[in-house]
Amino acid sequence: MSTRQVLRVPTRAVPAAAWVLALGVVLTQIVYSMTDPADRIFTTVLSVALFCAASVLDAARRAGARAAGLLVLVAGGGGLLAEAVGVRTGFPFGEYAYTDALGAQLLGVPVVVPMAWIMMAWPSVLVGRALGNRLPGGGRAVVPVATWALASWDVFLDPQMVDAGHWTWAHPTPALPGVAGVPLTNFAGWLLVAALITGALHALLDHDPGVDPRRGPAPALYLWTYGSSVWAHAAFFDRPGSSLVGGLLMGAVAVPFAVALWRAHR
Repeated sequence: MSTRQVLRVPTRAVPAAAWVLALGVVLTQIVYSMTDPADRIFTTVLSVALFCAASVLDAARRAGARAAGLLVLVAGGGGLLAEAVGVRTGFPFGEYAYTDALGAQLLGVPVVVPMAWIMMAWPSVLVGRALGNRLPGGGRAVVPVATWALASWDVFLDPQMVDAGHWTWAHPTPALPGVAGVPLTNFAGWLLVAALITGALHALLDHDPGVDPRRGPAPALYLWTYGSSVWAHAAFFDRPGSSLVGGLLMGAVAVPFAVALWRAHR
């Protein structure tokens, strides 16, 4: 048996740990909703850290240690590079600046930010593989679907983080209808960076036909993120516009993926 094959055989502890971390994400976000706004930094960072770790372990259990390392390098390193360039030049997202609220920074970017790229990039690749491989074109739709799965999440993320005071936009208009305070340039930038990251991950990480991309903690967390974001923006953050727009845009992939996941568990 080759070293590559050994690395692809996870111990039983890895999938169990990934599910425990996923449960921790859900519980932490529930605690977040019950915490005073001034005291939410800890639960915000903890939620991202747990989700990031769950995604890395999910990648490891599917394709081995190499896949986990590449996920951190490509999504974390690529996200950090894009953000570091963005805060200095305004490209590709638009002119913005981070506050000190999210804690320690690297290259002018809060450390938690590249972790957020990691945490959602992997589920988005799985969504792309689950849906894209079933569309006409022999798998060529995987990266476009994965790109949309990742970039559309920012319709929820950015308004919430701007309202929480974690970053500010120099020119917040023009914006998507119903998503005030976040410029269209940001969403264009997300599409570009998401395409590069998910495209690289899909190309570099093996896709074992015997490992169903619809199963596991990362796919479940993607759908949890979608459903909880729709609810939270409508009923909790007083952002009905972003709840509707995000619900439609991210729902374009999340809803079909939920159907595919349900079918996988029938």
